[in-house]
Amino acid sequence: MSTGTQIHQQTDPTNNQLGRSSDCSPMTDLLQQDVGDGLSEKKSIEEVLAGAELAPAQCLWTTEASRSVQLRMDELCPEQPITVHQMFTNSVQKYGKLTALASKRGNKWEKVTFSEYYHLSRMAAKGFLKLGLEQFHSVAILGFNSAEWFIAAVGTVFAGGIMAGIYTTNSPDACLYVAKDSRANVIVVENQKQLDKILQVKDKLPHLKAIVQYSGSLKEKLPNFYSWEEFMGLGLEVSDQELDEVISSQKANQCCVLIYTSGTTGSPKGVMLSHDNITWTAHHASRAGDMQPAEIRQESLVSYLPLSHIAAQIYDLWTGIQWGEQVSFAQPDALKGSLVDTLREVTPTAHMGVPRVWEKIMEKIKEGISRCGYMKRKLVTWAMSVSLEANQRLTKDEEKSFLFTLADSLVLQKLRAELGISNCVKFFSGAAPIGNETLQFFLGLNIRLYEAYGMSESSGPHFMSGPKVYRFSSCGKVVPGCRYKLVNVDADGIGEVCFWGRNVFMGFLNLEDKTKEALDEDGWLRSGDLGKVDEDGFLYITGRIKELIITAGGENVAPLSIEDAVKQELPIISNAMLIGDKRKFLSMLLTLKCTINPETTEPTDILSLEAVEFCQRLGSQSTKVSGIIGGKDKIVYQSIEEGIARVNSKATSNAQRIQKWTILGKDFSIVGGELGPTMKLRRPVVLQIYHGEIESFYRE
Repeated sequence: MSTGTQIHQQTDPTNNQLGRSSDCSPMTDLLQQDVGDGLSEKKSIEEVLAGAELAPAQCLWTTEASRSVQLRMDELCPEQPITVHQMFTNSVQKYGKLTALASKRGNKWEKVTFSEYYHLSRMAAKGFLKLGLEQFHSVAILGFNSAEWFIAAVGTVFAGGIMAGIYTTNSPDACLYVAKDSRANVIVVENQKQLDKILQVKDKLPHLKAIVQYSGSLKEKLPNFYSWEEFMGLGLEVSDQELDEVISSQKANQCCVLIYTSGTTGSPKGVMLSHDNITWTAHHASRAGDMQPAEIRQESLVSYLPLSHIAAQIYDLWTGIQWGEQVSFAQPDALKGSLVDTLREVTPTAHMGVPRVWEKIMEKIKEGISRCGYMKRKLVTWAMSVSLEANQRLTKDEEKSFLFTLADSLVLQKLRAELGISNCVKFFSGAAPIGNETLQFFLGLNIRLYEAYGMSESSGPHFMSGPKVYRFSSCGKVVPGCRYKLVNVDADGIGEVCFWGRNVFMGFLNLEDKTKEALDEDGWLRSGDLGKVDEDGFLYITGRIKELIITAGGENVAPLSIEDAVKQELPIISNAMLIGDKRKFLSMLLTLKCTINPETTEPTDILSLEAVEFCQRLGSQSTKVSGIIGGKDKIVYQSIEEGIARVNSKATSNAQRIQKWTILGKDFSIVGGELGPTMKLRRPVVLQIYHGEIESFYRE
């Protein structure tokens, strides 16, 4: 592997605000290129900095919530830094009368305008001040997406606190970790179920002063425990002047949000994001994805993904404020099946899902198609094949264009309408890699899934796809104003992707060593991901360094492409995980597609319709996972063996071939611990849970 480095877009960070300090490495000269009149560029940035009210800072990073950082401002991103409050007041002036939030109570949608949203956020901020929220201490929010979640989040920032989301799937101990690490003064919970978690650990939280519940009735009145209505009423006792003084003291280079990583490789880390991280990213990353300002066309979206994750938070909450979007809230059981009902009612203009959500939608559509009569099934299959072919071609001849239009208007428009996405013009996927099978399936519905790529530490997307920036299986191009470089580039052009820009985080809370690991000596953020860039600047992620398998023979194997290939060859497979680090050969854990218990979201023993049909095509009568595993169904085992052999036939070397595999008795799930909150595979956890099965592969 060579040690080559490729730096892109187009100039190097200037040194005008990147000073030195004892705990921060100096900025070194990187790759200087002229961009117009360099002196005038530098002067204009200095003028912006002179006019910006920033807190004193000597370094690009910090690990203390109360400290400030230098901003990565240069000629590519010279925009005036602003606080969250300034962003909101700008939006209220433009979009005040437009609907901002929509919540369904019973059978009625209740709507809140941007002016009302701003006023309610101020009331929440006053409530937090009354409860004793201290500057740079947190308000932890534990609950499903709602108007109250948004108002509590914005109110926290207005009050000078730091907003920290907690995943609703967290155990009491995991909730304790976030609340304690962030020094939570207040915890806002959705309902009794989430409250019970906090009550179990509240005595271990030295900074906790109050708990607020925003949904459902309070079972009992406890000290320092408030309903949402009581909490909002507290704000009446705090003057506008007191709140305004707190707001006016805030600076764009101070921390206002904590995003806790999902802990797929260890304890969660608190990612500190500044006002500038939030406001700059909400403005620029969303425009890279072609999200429109409301003065052109008001975007409408449905909020349902965990807001404690950066993807949903930047997309739903902060970008919604920036561009005057209407955000409608799904029901808490959205991922158990009600999401489509909400989509049909709202008919959003843009929709985002994590890969597993898109896969589940794909499986549901396939089930629906299989239940159709013969003629309708043939018609849908024809229309999807025409759409896939047309979408995979950059140019279409007249005949193909006519066929494509006919297929879309006759069949595909109706399919999209049934899903509630007939008005959608932008479909985004993020938070994890998505398989080619899923991308191709949706192209067959005339839906391009625009991939975004980034991390919590880059405030969300650093690369974006969109209607104007699209290439199949690519994460798009770097967000305008941001930069990237590839380091340790190998002979295939693959290297670690590193980030630079106003979206790069302040540091990990209380974790200096981890922060120094994440940033190189010049302040570039290391992603830990391997990727390559084509001649037009489109990024393709090929794997993750930590997930890279190095066999006992010293061969490097990226598991993602092999796992994806197995799933493409075998539609019965739900999850595939490659094993082989420090081992003599590669092996694989497989799970089968099955139905989900709608109440518990646990995978059941019953095969999905797609899996049953797969079996039937082979001549197998199996309908349950337990009827297949352990070699009970020799027909299915033979088919899987043949599918893996086809994958192996395309391997570049013997070391890249799967030698052994097994089918597990249960699919991976969030409840089981194998998947994280955004349904990303937690490889270290899987290695622990299935240690026995893995070891059996390698016994002599």
